[in-house]
Amino acid sequence: MKISGLQTLTLLDFPGKVACTVFTSGCNMRCPFCHNAGLVLEPDEPAQMTEDEFFAFLKKRSGVLDGVCVTGGEPLLQTDLILFFQRVKELGFTTKLDTNGFLTDRLRQTVESGAVDYVAMDVKNDPSRYAETVGIPNFSMEPIFESVQYLMSCGVDYEFRTTVVRELHRAGNLTAIAEWLQGAKRYFLQGFRDSGEILGGTMHAYSPQEMRDLLHKVQSVLPQTELRGVEV
Repeated sequence: MKISGLQTLTLLDFPGKVACTVFTSGCNMRCPFCHNAGLVLEPDEPAQMTEDEFFAFLKKRSGVLDGVCVTGGEPLLQTDLILFFQRVKELGFTTKLDTNGFLTDRLRQTVESGAVDYVAMDVKNDPSRYAETVGIPNFSMEPIFESVQYLMSCGVDYEFRTTVVRELHRAGNLTAIAEWLQGAKRYFLQGFRDSGEILGGTMHAYSPQEMRDLLHKVQSVLPQTELRGVEV
């Protein structure tokens, strides 16, 4: 698998776990607020490390790290992702996949292989604004609907999450998502942060207080909603 970056320690990406995060390149969406523009637009850039280098690092972190997250880009574009996860699990670590949910068949194959312990799926917006939010005109929602339903019924541990951007999300959009996700185990509203490498033009975050206000509105529809990446 092509490794385009590594965060050696995270307490946020994998709920309840001390983990590292592996970044893969390439994506089938063009979300204007994406903060990993280099990974999306330059998928043919050389890998930052080999698999052997990564697993040498991971073996040294035995007893320190609990898990490994794989994010992107879109990791399900990596054809050998299952084999990578299996190697991670053989070393005694738990595994987490971040995905946009568009590649439903690959998501199903990855989960049913038993190689992934936790899946975080980005729900970009309510269906009425999905095409705008993923940067693809005439975007088909069918794979997204299928992936949401699959995760809610397949038995793997999971979460849904939305990165909240002032230009793309209003309270009504978020409560519409909450209605769509009725019965979900957990849903996170994530604070947007401009990395300086976002794909689109200028995007803005809501203030912490505004995010808390949005949370209360969404929780009235989906009580399992929490904030992530927002100052208390």
